[in-house]
Amino acid sequence: MADDKIQYLILDRRDPSCNMARYYVLAIEPSLFGTATLTREWGRIGRPGQRRIEICDSYDQAAERLESWLRRKSRRGYVVRF
Repeated sequence: MADDKIQYLILDRRDPSCNMARYYVLAIEPSLFGTATLTREWGRIGRPGQRRIEICDSYDQAAERLESWLRRKSRRGYVVRF
């Protein structure tokens, strides 16, 4: 995997009027079998969240899934945290 590719994104969504403070993490990581995985973690900021790991055939497939989730979450109001 090249260093210039996205491997880890942290998104958040805050709305104090609704008492909403949520996070979403997208990460591409190598698996034990030489393929790539897309790890998604989400929940309320400051609390333990849920985690899902999707096994992909290649880094490119994992990157496509990451971009798809990023678009979905952006439409729901999540922004990338820097």
